[in-house]
Amino acid sequence: MHIVIMGCGRVGAELAQTLEQQGHTVAVIDRDPTAFRRLGSGFGGRRVTGIGFDQDTLREAGIEEAGAFAAVSSGDNSNIIAARVAREMFGTAHVAARIYDPRRAEVYQRLGIPTVATVRWTADQMLRRLLPSGAEPLWRDPSGAVQLAEVHTSSAWVGQRVSKLQDEAGVRIAFLTRLGEAILPTSQTVLQEGDLVHVMMRCGDVARVEEVFAVGPES
Repeated sequence: MHIVIMGCGRVGAELAQTLEQQGHTVAVIDRDPTAFRRLGSGFGGRRVTGIGFDQDTLREAGIEEAGAFAAVSSGDNSNIIAARVAREMFGTAHVAARIYDPRRAEVYQRLGIPTVATVRWTADQMLRRLLPSGAEPLWRDPSGAVQLAEVHTSSAWVGQRVSKLQDEAGVRIAFLTRLGEAILPTSQTVLQEGDLVHVMMRCGDVARVEEVFAVGPES
């Protein structure tokens, strides 16, 4: 897929490098040509100097053949305008905008522009580490019946097999995050101190699952 990224700050540069490593073609737009230094000499994609919501600039970046567009500049207004131009003027299938103001993010989300509310996401993640409790939803299916959530797990489960936790809670553990790396558990995987447990479960079962995870094994 060809992907266009507006903004070559730290997020834009890392996103561009990651996507290129995955085999996609990438074009990065930034009004400051010195920003492209963050991409490194090994980056093989296009570097386009210009304003990311300008139609000619977007065409130069290949928006007409792009399957996705990411607006990750430092300005909320620029990001949302560029995202709307990509979607409404060029019909780009997958569009996302980074928004710093969480109130604006909610508005644009309702308007159909997928957003990443940077401040709220960072604050939520910090709170999860400082005051771990309950379940933090990460994804919910369109019907609202099933969700993926990170569930706080009591230290009483450390040393227990993932399969035992699954059986007692009646859920499916989708993956663990251990030392910053995601791992897919097997029936022999044992929970370790510091593991983050990501659970697939029915939305109606959240309270019960939280209780099982918080209390520890029955025996």
